[in-house]
Amino acid sequence: MISDLLPFWSKYWFYILISLFTYSYILWMIPRVKSKLENEKRKKICETETTDNEEEKSYLNEEDDEPALNPNLKHIPYNYQRLSETQMRKKAQQFFEITNSRRTLRFFSSDPIPKDVIHNIIRAAGTAPSGAHTEPWTFVVITDFNIKAKIRDIVEREEEINYKKRMGEKWVTDLKFLKTNWTKEYLTTAPCLILVFKQIYGILPNNAKRVHYYNELSVAIACGILITAIQYAGLVTLTSTPLNCGSALRFLLNRPTNEKLTLLLPVGYPADDATIPLLHRKPLSDILVEMD
Repeated sequence: MISDLLPFWSKYWFYILISLFTYSYILWMIPRVKSKLENEKRKKICETETTDNEEEKSYLNEEDDEPALNPNLKHIPYNYQRLSETQMRKKAQQFFEITNSRRTLRFFSSDPIPKDVIHNIIRAAGTAPSGAHTEPWTFVVITDFNIKAKIRDIVEREEEINYKKRMGEKWVTDLKFLKTNWTKEYLTTAPCLILVFKQIYGILPNNAKRVHYYNELSVAIACGILITAIQYAGLVTLTSTPLNCGSALRFLLNRPTNEKLTLLLPVGYPADDATIPLLHRKPLSDILVEMD
């Protein structure tokens, strides 16, 4: 058998060696190319975040024509009624029970929500603290089905790409346990969508830019209050951060360039057959550090 191969080897040995070398080189390069692509992807994300941060910092260095607050701002006595320890314990326990019952829902009823309920939920979110009281948030409420359908189309097109190309195998695998994918039926089923935009800077009447200090953190706090207000009102929601959809949704909703999408919340009642994953929250001992 070996003797039969010798003439073939003697004649084609050079091509065989080249083929083996090429094959080995390809096997050696594949993980390195994959790693390089992942690093470039992370670098691109970091550069985008850096650009946003540098853009925000540039506004901090600009002098506005007007101060953030009225120089003649009055200070008034704080109206406060101190509760007894018994009342405090009762209210703290009740509030915990309400917030502890909050769950992320993906299955909604299409039953409409009273408009004044949504307005009060937005008002509650608007009570959040903000840097120099600049209130750098915009809440866009959508109940029109046609607009919701356009939003769903944008989100699902981008999410399919996210799941198949951008997010990576581990991320997609982790999400499988939550039974979620790029199909977002709740975007058209839920009676109401709330899109939260952060204002990177404000625009004064003379078109000058107004600094919005800590706009990211301020809007994050407002979103926390918003989600809690939704739960407190007896409704449910899903905290959705549609990846790579911000610009398209901003254009669709005709929002100005100083606004960037932070969160998209479908809001409504749970469907009669709604299910949730059986998850457990960390115990107090895992999240609390006390220094008496």
